[in-house]
Amino acid sequence: MKVLVTGGAGFIGRWVVKQLLDDGQQVWVLDDLSNGRKENLLEFLGNGGFKGFIVGDIKDNQVLQDLFVNEFDIVYHLAASINVQDSIDDPKTTFENDTLGTFNLLEQCRIHRTKLVFMSTCMVYDRATDEEGIRETHPIKPASPYAGSKIAAENMVLSYYYAYDLPTVVIRPFNTYGPFQKTGGEGGVVAIFIKNKLEGKMLNIYGDGKQTRDLLYVEDAARFVIQAGYSDKANGEIINAGLGRDISINDLARLIVKDDSRIKHVKHIHPQSEIQKLLCNYSKAKELLGWEPQISLEEGIKRTEIWIKKMLKNA
Repeated sequence: MKVLVTGGAGFIGRWVVKQLLDDGQQVWVLDDLSNGRKENLLEFLGNGGFKGFIVGDIKDNQVLQDLFVNEFDIVYHLAASINVQDSIDDPKTTFENDTLGTFNLLEQCRIHRTKLVFMSTCMVYDRATDEEGIRETHPIKPASPYAGSKIAAENMVLSYYYAYDLPTVVIRPFNTYGPFQKTGGEGGVVAIFIKNKLEGKMLNIYGDGKQTRDLLYVEDAARFVIQAGYSDKANGEIINAGLGRDISINDLARLIVKDDSRIKHVKHIHPQSEIQKLLCNYSKAKELLGWEPQISLEEGIKRTEIWIKKMLKNA
């Protein structure tokens, strides 16, 4: 198949590209490199299935029109502004990238009858209230402009399914981690903790650290993303993916550093947008796609640490 991956030079995008190439697909990548890095794609340049890397913006309609002459079978739309604090400081940029950019892609998909898989986020949800975890019918709560922009885009994506009979899917992966994730900034708590551990630094926890996360290893996440595109059963659906196990940030820090004296609590930068309990119920993904996670948290942390160690050594 001919496949476009927007945000394909990013952390999850890179793994999606890798698996698509392993599956024998023809892959194009569009990325403006605001979050992604060219280096993430270097190993694919000699692959006959890797058809092109375009540095461009999903808000640029001319770029999209030129790309869509390739008549793609599927678009995996991962390009987005992903930083919660940035969305609070500058909501306009996040809205334009995550909502308007998605609309531009939908229009091209409508014209060319191309399936679109939209990467949303678990950050659209209200907190988990029980040990069954968050299902797709769980209440949403746009506690940041990032979450609000994603919900708006989700609704547009589903509207094209209903109004135009366009095959579209909304996917909501939970907190993804693993090799190729950035080790600074917001979002990569596992990567940041591991890097600080290896460099002998303190592991800083925002707030009391009792907030929990459901951490999904990136290769499991990529498999989920791709299967949502391959399966007709996913069309018109919202689907979660996670490990189905949550861990407090305090316990995560202990699991990584194994030394309480290296852990420090600091003032939260955006407590109003914190979700206290994130626990995924992925039963719908299992039922529709036959998907379930294969990598445990402990194994995933081990693999991530090996990769970060190698990166630090080569830096």
